[in-house]
Amino acid sequence: MRLAVRTIISLMLALAPGLASAQGADPGDDKTITFAPGDPEMTAATAQALASLDEFLALAEAPPSGTERFKLKVKVRDGNVTEHFWVIPFRHTETGFAGILANQPEEVRNVVLGQNIEFTRDDVSDWGYTRDGRQVGSFTVCVMFKRMPKEEADYMRGKYGFDC
Repeated sequence: MRLAVRTIISLMLALAPGLASAQGADPGDDKTITFAPGDPEMTAATAQALASLDEFLALAEAPPSGTERFKLKVKVRDGNVTEHFWVIPFRHTETGFAGILANQPEEVRNVVLGQNIEFTRDDVSDWGYTRDGRQVGSFTVCVMFKRMPKEEADYMRGKYGFDC
């Protein structure tokens, strides 16, 4: 039985205003990093995101001036494989949420980039948005930076406004 947990950083699509036009984003900035199930740092980052999810959702409903690009990271399962994707934009539905998948799948085959997907709160693993050009949230991305070469992580932090 194969179990792979993949968490996707898609800084390019997660930060760009639209899927088709990644204005100023570099396609080479789209990164994938694999984490073992139960990775302590990733588990803590997800717990931090989920602990503040209600506040984020309330903010997304009535965004203050200077905020934009509200996004949720959700897990998608395909058999024994789980992959995490940013969903941008997203909206509430009667049964949970729906939105557009903003990453190219690498392992799962039951979704595609740009697909409208439905998901529940139980599928959410992170959230984020931009405030005055700086990233807020995106807790799992900060963990990923620790697993990337320092130069690459520093470049991403600077280019996309991450403070972690």
